[in-house]
Amino acid sequence: MNYILFDDSVVRTNLLPLTFMRPIADIRVGILTIREKWEMYLNAKTSTLSETYLAKKFRIVRENDNIMINASVCPTREIVDAILNLKPYQTILYQDTIIALHVSAEDLDKLGDASSDGIEEISISNAPLRIGHTWEIFSKNGIAINDDFELITSGRKSQKLSSSNTVIGEGKVFLEKGAKVECAILNTTTGPIYIGKDAEIMEGSVIRGPFALCEGAQVKMSAKIYGPTTIGPFSRVGGEINNSVIFGFSNKAHDGFLGHSVIAEWCNLGADTNTSNLKNTYDTVRLWSYGKQTFVNTSQQFCGLIMGDHSKCGINTMFNTGTVVGVNANVFGSGFQRNFIPSFTWGGTSGHTNYDLKKALEVAELVYARRQRPLDEVERDLLSSVYNITLKNKFL
Repeated sequence: MNYILFDDSVVRTNLLPLTFMRPIADIRVGILTIREKWEMYLNAKTSTLSETYLAKKFRIVRENDNIMINASVCPTREIVDAILNLKPYQTILYQDTIIALHVSAEDLDKLGDASSDGIEEISISNAPLRIGHTWEIFSKNGIAINDDFELITSGRKSQKLSSSNTVIGEGKVFLEKGAKVECAILNTTTGPIYIGKDAEIMEGSVIRGPFALCEGAQVKMSAKIYGPTTIGPFSRVGGEINNSVIFGFSNKAHDGFLGHSVIAEWCNLGADTNTSNLKNTYDTVRLWSYGKQTFVNTSQQFCGLIMGDHSKCGINTMFNTGTVVGVNANVFGSGFQRNFIPSFTWGGTSGHTNYDLKKALEVAELVYARRQRPLDEVERDLLSSVYNITLKNKFL
């Protein structure tokens, strides 16, 4: 069977700026991305139906028989069993949300135009974990880490944890091959702790689960991390972190506080960057909505920073409660930054100018080279596409 993860257009807009550079399926929540979860459950590769400009990197594979799966939904055994038994022209629903549907190659070209006549609906009984807004990535991260931990470690044996560490509680700690942890305090009373392949926790660090440190990532000396927190592949973190998700290849390597936040890929937070995650009034936090073009109530009392790919901030940067930074913004200057900073801007509290695309690509090439990765034409085209999209609308 051919499996295609499709983007719900409303949800995709709700997840901007994090979906400028990727389809919904490639958002990381828990230990794995949503795509990685589905591929492990299905034991099959998936492709993507998303925005046209993303198709060069995230291609769609079309076959005679296709199962379309809502990319904002995380898999469960109940859903996967229903999908494996799905017959042509059957749709799996939870309440009013389409979870999956079985379509032919011809039907793929008519999605959105075809009527529901002749489609048989199948309902599931239990609510799936679904990511519909940016803040749900960190607010649901604890559930996702626990689910992924069981999925990844079931029937497997952890590498041995060094005796120099202190483990508190009867919870689970799992180390992949090449993981290094020395002289750390690991508290598992609140959830499991997962250390990925070749990842490292340096001495003096104190970590409370649920916590995931993905492949090649690094926790620097004397870091303090409260779960549920995920540090994505090849990221480097230090200082204090609370209930945050870093997608991958990003740095928060120095002291400073990051709380209830989501940081996309290839970002860098300068030394002593701090995010406020609680208002002085203790009210719920309002956050910029790309779809509504205004600030919306998140219903969250704690909400810090949502930062798009390739964005960076200088030392001592202060982000106010509920701040959204777009793609490839360069933020610096004293005082609290604006609560919304558009993509491809350069500046701070005294004002912003456009960030030249040529210069942005030069910087991206240098950043990739530091991780021994080439900035190929596909990545260049993707950044250029986002630049052109956002240039037409300063609020993007």
